[in-house]
Amino acid sequence: MGSSYHQFCPVAKAVELLDERWTLLVIRELVCGTERFNELRRGLPRMSPTLLSRRLHQLTHAGIVERHVKDNDVRYVLTEAGHELRPVVEALAAWGIRWIGELGDEDLDPKLLLWDMHRNVDRTAVPDGRTVIEFRFPDVPSNSRRWWLVITSDEVDVCDTDPGHAVTVTVTAGVRSMVEVWRGDLSWPDALRINAVEVQGPEALRRAVPRWFTLPEWASVPRPASEPSS
Repeated sequence: MGSSYHQFCPVAKAVELLDERWTLLVIRELVCGTERFNELRRGLPRMSPTLLSRRLHQLTHAGIVERHVKDNDVRYVLTEAGHELRPVVEALAAWGIRWIGELGDEDLDPKLLLWDMHRNVDRTAVPDGRTVIEFRFPDVPSNSRRWWLVITSDEVDVCDTDPGHAVTVTVTAGVRSMVEVWRGDLSWPDALRINAVEVQGPEALRRAVPRWFTLPEWASVPRPASEPSS
């Protein structure tokens, strides 16, 4: 834990734990249901494994997280105190998308985008059997340009190498445009209409793709009205 503010104020005491770099993002991943170390790393791709281990140890020591071990399976599970942070995380997300709209190019990470999309697939809306969505981002470095979501009735996998299955549909977009759709800044219909996002495949499946995903709750947060130009 970082240094103390030496204040009895409960905000100060909470911030002493939560304001260290990456801590709230680790909690974000846990709130979203991620429990295993390697999965946490996929949701936090720029966080070093050493720092992630340290933050998990700190959260465990603070009573926010419990470490469950069964055979060789290690899971990190929120305690009652940890679950009470869900509305805090949700409120920060809503505030952030409402008031901090500007995204730099360095914020546009296809790895994080696909990881977030994979846990918001509506499997009841996807065709039976195996569905493979290939995503192509022509405007990113070649080693991050192609991604696949492999969807079955049991799970959704994110692949950064060709999984070897027949592709159901292919989605091609600039990574910024796809992020804007995912954040709710640009609707699927508008993105398709202006060709910011293109979907290739059988017509019925092309039309169905937006229904295969449930946008994050914060995507529907109202933005402040633009001030009229003088």
